[in-house]
Amino acid sequence: MKNLSDKIAVVTGGSRGIGSAITLKLASEGAKVVFTYQNSAEKALALAEEIKNTGGTAIPMAADSSNPEDLKGVIENTVKEFGTVDILVNNAGIYIGKPFEDYSLEDYHLTMDVNVRAVFLASQEAVKHMPEGGRIISIGSNMAENAIGPQTTLYTMSKSALQGFTRGLARDLGPKKITVNLVQPGPINTDMNPDNTEFADFLRTRMALGEYGKAKDIANAVAFLAGEDSGFITGAFITVDGGFNA
Repeated sequence: MKNLSDKIAVVTGGSRGIGSAITLKLASEGAKVVFTYQNSAEKALALAEEIKNTGGTAIPMAADSSNPEDLKGVIENTVKEFGTVDILVNNAGIYIGKPFEDYSLEDYHLTMDVNVRAVFLASQEAVKHMPEGGRIISIGSNMAENAIGPQTTLYTMSKSALQGFTRGLARDLGPKKITVNLVQPGPINTDMNPDNTEFADFLRTRMALGEYGKAKDIANAVAFLAGEDSGFITGAFITVDGGFNA
């Protein structure tokens, strides 16, 4: 028996990078996964086909996480298809790096809309259909606790907001036996943060393990929090950063 057999999962931003690894991992554990994408339709379709070929179920849905109606539609369509949402993974996020004085109001709104408001709205919609034992897992950043340098102010602020959200929602949903947790990645090798740059070499000097993590390291943490073995963990922050914040 797989750990997540017959569970219904929604992963936002699930077609590439860390999101793709999460989608693959949950599907491999038996969950039926609905995952969103915005601009990477080819990757989304290829991922769904890969999962199908291994006997799993994954349905890609186009959605802009900055659009509340898109998010609402994803949850509604998932419930129409499968009847419920057992697991929500709020993974979609963006990073806009600039000198502080160069940030525009549009930069602020887009960052907060995708990194914070989308998490709030998707969780609110999912909870309407989530049974006892449900799981809400958001993907934050170790930078919420350790701003590594300049041009990170908006991103760090948005990811710090997820800590307060996680604590508060864990209290709200505890009586319903729904857990709420936050995974905080550090340097992970993806196309957005490759491990073969000069900046990556600098980051390695700050890490206890001295090497970048892999997307599957985050996916494994998410799968644990999504399963039965984590049922007494809620309101927690799991930092997966190779000791960067140690």
